Amino acid sequence: MGLQGGSLRMAQLLLVVLPAFVLFGYNQSGVGGLLSLRDWNDHFPEIDTIDATGAEKSHKSTVQGAVVSTFTIGALFGALSCSWVGDILGRRKATFVAAILTLIGEILQCTSFHIAQFIVGRFILGWGVGMLSTTVPVWQSECASTANRGKHVVLDGCFISLGYLLEAWINLGFFEQDNLPLQWRLPLAIPCVISLVLIAAVFLIPESPRWLVNKSRVREAKESLARFKGMSTEDPEVVAEIGGIELALEDTGKGAAKLSDIFTNGKERLLYRFSLCLFLQFLQQMCGSNLISTYSTIIFEQGLGMKAEMSRILSGGALTWKFLSCFVAFFTIDRFGRRKLFMFSGGGMASCMLALAVASSYPKSNQSAQIASAFFVFLFNFFIPIGFLGANFLYCTEVAPTRLRVAMSGISTANHWLWNFVVNMATPVAIETIGWKYYLVFLCVSAIIIPIVWFSYPETMGRSLEELETMFSEGKSITGIVRESRRPLQGGLLPERYQEKLGKTEDEYA
Repeated sequence: MGLQGGSLRMAQLLLVVLPAFVLFGYNQSGVGGLLSLRDWNDHFPEIDTIDATGAEKSHKSTVQGAVVSTFTIGALFGALSCSWVGDILGRRKATFVAAILTLIGEILQCTSFHIAQFIVGRFILGWGVGMLSTTVPVWQSECASTANRGKHVVLDGCFISLGYLLEAWINLGFFEQDNLPLQWRLPLAIPCVISLVLIAAVFLIPESPRWLVNKSRVREAKESLARFKGMSTEDPEVVAEIGGIELALEDTGKGAAKLSDIFTNGKERLLYRFSLCLFLQFLQQMCGSNLISTYSTIIFEQGLGMKAEMSRILSGGALTWKFLSCFVAFFTIDRFGRRKLFMFSGGGMASCMLALAVASSYPKSNQSAQIASAFFVFLFNFFIPIGFLGANFLYCTEVAPTRLRVAMSGISTANHWLWNFVVNMATPVAIETIGWKYYLVFLCVSAIIIPIVWFSYPETMGRSLEELETMFSEGKSITGIVRESRRPLQGGLLPERYQEKLGKTEDEYA
């Protein structure tokens, strides 16, 4: 494939990133809208909560949550596996393996006649999606230019949301037809096509230049970086950036990339950086994102007492609105920075959860309260993608060092899936038992985002990955690093000390 520069980056976006994150969104929410279908419950009576009452319904709600969550458990292990094999396989091979796993899982799901087969398929599918959610953002950020890195990676959230809305409208479309088995089998089969696109396209895109340098394949790294920049391998900008990557690896101990290092602080402040990633992914799930996306149909139908068709229409509308809202982050992430978007998103979500709790506390017969609840679901879907549906993956790849980027990203993404599992398990039971009070949990988590981000999260906008290395290693304290990150950049393609080591002036890189 002879594409270079902008055309190559666009090909990576459309042929790798788009299918990978549509698979993420579609499959994560792909079961939520099927749980009330007649033929679904006939095939899987073990999780039929529609025809059960009392203690039996409570038990089946728990089992239902566990079955839906097998996807999340698989994703957790898939993300963790990248911490060990991600840097061995490289970005392309890891993505290819993940795509194969998603295809196998999707086939097992859509052909299931027993709950055991469905669970196995869902676990394998989750494993593949977990690997994709770890590997693809890293591959993206390592190939994107500094100026547009935010826009490129935050599109992951747009594509996740696209998967959500495709699932919602496809489920509604098949709900309207009379062939009962096709109401759920075809919606589960459709993502097989997306997996095939990813499998076919992944090796058409060059490997990450930073991974290649880490493996001492410098010539190939130059070729890869030159293709992404649309330049010659001897261009001064390419030579300078490769030199900066080599020196960054040299300074951080290229040969000593041990997983245990992330639990130590030292000069590089790895534990602090790792904690930033872990807590950010915790916030992404426990602010209510997955609750609203996966269970929006259940919230409208069982939580608010709406009819099945209207619930699906509202769910599709809410997820379509969420997709459109993603573009707010696309146009603001590289203008206002990561911190401001996190805090704006957190404040908005906290307000929505408070209002949703109040509105949902009224009886289901109160039509005004129903309308208000639906409104705040839509409004929540405006705030969540601004800071926590793509920017979180971006930030984790930015603060992690090159030699441990996949390991740190893998474990923090596994943490994302762990809390995703908690929400999936708890939601069916919580909606049945505590109702509107459930939203108070997400209100409390969303409310702490503003102070935590303000005091602990440094800004990463506009800095190369190597400049971020310098910022963390030379900072005197957490508050000092945060304060330094908010100062204007001093310019230069490379950190000043790298330029000095290379014996070149800043003008030579201009």
